[in-house]
Amino acid sequence: MRNRIAATASVISFLCLCVAASAQGVRSRLPQLHTYYIAADEVEWDYTPNGRNLAGIPEVEGSEDSEGAGHRRYLKAIYREYTDDTFKTLKRRSPEWEHLGILGPLIRAEVGDTIKVVFKNNTKIVCTMHPHGLKYAKNSEGAMYNDGTSGADKKDDAVPPGETYIYLWSVPESAGPDRDDPTSILWMYHSHFVEPRDMNTGLIGPIIISRQGSTKPDGTPRDVDREFILDFAIFDETESLYFEANMMNQRKYSPDVRVTDPIFRLRNLLYSINGLIEANLPMVTMKKGERVRWYLLSNSNEDDVHAVHWHGERATLNHMRTDTVNLGPMAMVVADMVPGNVGKWLLHCHVNEHFQGGMVALFTVLP
Repeated sequence: MRNRIAATASVISFLCLCVAASAQGVRSRLPQLHTYYIAADEVEWDYTPNGRNLAGIPEVEGSEDSEGAGHRRYLKAIYREYTDDTFKTLKRRSPEWEHLGILGPLIRAEVGDTIKVVFKNNTKIVCTMHPHGLKYAKNSEGAMYNDGTSGADKKDDAVPPGETYIYLWSVPESAGPDRDDPTSILWMYHSHFVEPRDMNTGLIGPIIISRQGSTKPDGTPRDVDREFILDFAIFDETESLYFEANMMNQRKYSPDVRVTDPIFRLRNLLYSINGLIEANLPMVTMKKGERVRWYLLSNSNEDDVHAVHWHGERATLNHMRTDTVNLGPMAMVVADMVPGNVGKWLLHCHVNEHFQGGMVALFTVLP
């Protein structure tokens, strides 16, 4: 009788746990291996592909600049995803992620999973892939410094032009959402060979990690209807690894211009959202009443201190309602929103210099 009672109690306890897990939106799931084929590619990047000052804001750079009618094009290196390890066919970016712009492919996983990145360097520079937040061995760190390693443990630190390297990153519980976090959080990856130059060259991308058992079959959080990733980034083109090539192409190069002409440097600071300025970001669109998750990050320049502001809407961050989110260099923040104000709205950095420099986008709330 005692054994039967104990067995019954165990079953009831297990069912209670299942009900509790179900109530929290958690489902059982075996750990998975996610494989990505990512290359660093050289591209001519246009910060203003559709024109200047598309938001029609008085006194932004595109309104008064003598080059206001022109494009802002630079040779850059960016991460792009391919379909397999032949690196012959680019993987098409779906329409809902066109707004990623210059950012590399989105990497997703749940707690307990493993991420495998087959990385090929298609550029003329040395570069790597270094993840934030995830767990890695020394042979998958992707950062060059005197760490006491040698041989195979150093090959990840510098991938030469034309070479391929495989990075393995695991997702422990400490890389996922904490108890009071949303069900998914943001990390990033970037090249870390000559880290400041690499990032100004364009080598940065997002990682989203979800709580174990909390995602749909496509990897998106089950408690979210739409996701948007925005990188509020100042790209200093005088610190790009392609600086000389770009200046020669623009017929503005002299060997000492970076040091002796601060005004020239200022004219080559691009105040961007996902590598696009002056409202060139593809329209970010959602519907009234949807559950929208914003993943916000920033780059590593000393002026990458931002105040992200939504017009017409409010978001929840750290259990507090706000319409402005502060970011410091290399920040990674998640804010949730249920839009309720139909219309086209301004989204921008509230730092005056950044706003006037074109760190501006538009978003639309549909009925």
